Amino acid sequence: MVKQTIEVFARVKPTKKHTTVYSVDCEDQGDSLEFVVPRDLADGFVNNKKENYKFRFQKVFERTVNQEEIFESIAKPVAENVLSGYNGTIFAYGQTGSGKTFTITGGAERFSDRGIIPRTLSYLYQHISKDCSMVYTTHISYLEIYNEAGYDLLNPQHEASRLEDLPRVTIMEDSDQNIHLKNLSLQQSANEEEALDLLFLGDTNRMIAETPMNQASTRSHCIFTIHLCSREPGSATVRRSKLHLVDLAGSERVGKTGVGGQILTEAKYINLSLHYLEQVIIALSEKNRSHIPYRNSMMTSVLRDSLGGNCMTTMIATVSVERRNVDESISTCRFAQRVALIKNDALLNEELDPAVLIVRLKKEIQSLKEELALVTGEQRSDELTQEEIQKYVSLISPF
Repeated sequence: MVKQTIEVFARVKPTKKHTTVYSVDCEDQGDSLEFVVPRDLADGFVNNKKENYKFRFQKVFERTVNQEEIFESIAKPVAENVLSGYNGTIFAYGQTGSGKTFTITGGAERFSDRGIIPRTLSYLYQHISKDCSMVYTTHISYLEIYNEAGYDLLNPQHEASRLEDLPRVTIMEDSDQNIHLKNLSLQQSANEEEALDLLFLGDTNRMIAETPMNQASTRSHCIFTIHLCSREPGSATVRRSKLHLVDLAGSERVGKTGVGGQILTEAKYINLSLHYLEQVIIALSEKNRSHIPYRNSMMTSVLRDSLGGNCMTTMIATVSVERRNVDESISTCRFAQRVALIKNDALLNEELDPAVLIVRLKKEIQSLKEELALVTGEQRSDELTQEEIQKYVSLISPF
């Protein structure tokens, strides 16, 4: 078991204008991001008092950072752990237009603008193709949560013209409190090209809307998951791990979006969903808290393992340092500081494959039969007695 806190990073979005409202200090135990906010003019006189807000992160990526540096510093270590059999999660949180989708998925204009998802797929499949000591299988799922309803973005039948055309995903919980997502397809991908095709299909199906905050603002949470299964040839031991790559909806308050009607309703659902996420994080950071409200929203149910469970989790706080967005960036950083208090218990996900175990036991049975025939001088048939059948069934049934 690996016990560790969630690692929290910050990424500052580039700005066209020079700004003095923030500064970054690089220290031995991580970086600090400080906002210096001048008070507004009020009551007809100048108030020169300033307010300072300082936040600590594992690392703060300045405006000049490129996508390769983000991948190498944040995503690559998580991907390496997933290859070793541990679950991983990377999620981006911040205001609409602060760079979440660019960080997670990337831009389409230049190859160098590829985000964490395509770079991680490339890294994983390069490793898999070179590793001859293990046999790997990979599957992809892509879930969109819109207005607290889940949709399968990888519907294999056709690309959807409306969100309602996609299969509706529902949550089921078994007796051991494990979460299962009904109607969420798992698409096998043998190589990087097939995985990228699935990513493209999912992105095409994503629900996009225009708001004054961002001309292509995502109005939903999206969870791209890579499911990895690996084993040594002939071994009955299987490692099953998964990597969630999460692009959360914008965290800004409803009043800043300047919208009404349907999109106002969407904003309320988003705020409520992020409120429940915050409630889970607050509960996890409190000592001796017995109940964690995971079931309050679909997103927190799906990400239960990522928050305080069997997972190595990393958060990227995306911040805009334009004067009009500083308040929201401060809120994002406050949220990140709470997340940094959460401790996860990551386990190596190994299990015995029943099918391989049955084949192995059959071989052992045949070998024992042959030895017995040599000792007794009797030729045994291949038919098992009823007593032998019951014995071997009892041996296999636990698996």
